[in-house]
Amino acid sequence: MPTDSDIAAVRERYARFARDEASHRSPLYAQWAACVADDETVAEIIARLAPLQRQPALVFAVTRMLGVGLIPAAAWASWLKENAAAVVAETSLRGVQTNEPLRCAALLPALARIDGPIALVEVGASAGLCLYPDRYSYRYRTAEGTVAIDPAAGVSTVVLEAEWRGPWQPLRPPEVVWRAGIDLQPRDAADPADRAWLTGLVWPGETERARRVNAALDIVAADPPRLVAGDAGDTLADVVAGAPREATLVVTTPGVLAHVPRAGRERIIAAARRADHWVTMDAAGLHSATDGAWHPAPDPHAWPNGTFVLALDGEVSAAVDPLGGIVAPIGGGWEWHPAPSADRG
Repeated sequence: MPTDSDIAAVRERYARFARDEASHRSPLYAQWAACVADDETVAEIIARLAPLQRQPALVFAVTRMLGVGLIPAAAWASWLKENAAAVVAETSLRGVQTNEPLRCAALLPALARIDGPIALVEVGASAGLCLYPDRYSYRYRTAEGTVAIDPAAGVSTVVLEAEWRGPWQPLRPPEVVWRAGIDLQPRDAADPADRAWLTGLVWPGETERARRVNAALDIVAADPPRLVAGDAGDTLADVVAGAPREATLVVTTPGVLAHVPRAGRERIIAAARRADHWVTMDAAGLHSATDGAWHPAPDPHAWPNGTFVLALDGEVSAAVDPLGGIVAPIGGGWEWHPAPSADRG
């Protein structure tokens, strides 16, 4: 049974989520979260979960998957109380899988610096939507206007729009000839149940994001990557061994390392560093306990709130939005307007 401190922690977390993270992004999720913060019985149900499974975006997505619908907060709380056992059981089996293709807009400045052909491996790949940076179109909004970057075949069905802060740096799509992903629970882009789960992780009201995810799922389903289930610390070496020897091996870890305990994180970083290149996106303070993970080491107290560090082979190159909507190269002369730190999902 959860302790009083567990319940109090859930109420505080959901109050913060309602106030700082969902209010501007999904009013319905803000209302649901506020209901958890105000209702000790609802908070106690969520506190039965392991700490990593208590994330609002995960709990809300599971209730939607189980059929709750986009209903008012009071009705949602009543439904949760009536279906507590099912929600706890299902949520315990799942994790947030932010398979957001827009992250490729944040990864592209690093990938564009790598000569191809590329064999691309992603840790925490989910269905592999971030394994197709070469198949998407990009529209970067700069101070001088919008810069368009398209695949060689022409404009993609997935067009990723992002803000570029600072002087423009020319980019090009990578040449990817082989792709593979590792995930504890890989998802099949062609499977209706997996597609429903991944689209259900999109927050209510984010219609453009839902369209983007669906279009990316279609691209992946038409040419699926190799997806391996397991702990990347154990499986990464075997996966990369299957890459073509003539290709440049690139391992990406976009936003996943924060969800890995420290020991496992260090093993993944060590394995990724054995590739030809390692590209990562993470919070500024994440690797502070891992010697040499980044250079220069970003000061988490000075780094812009709510943003991630983009790094190539440990070299910090940009501050980026966790979901890819902003790219700000270091030294670009831009000014930050910090936002609250976010539990992004």
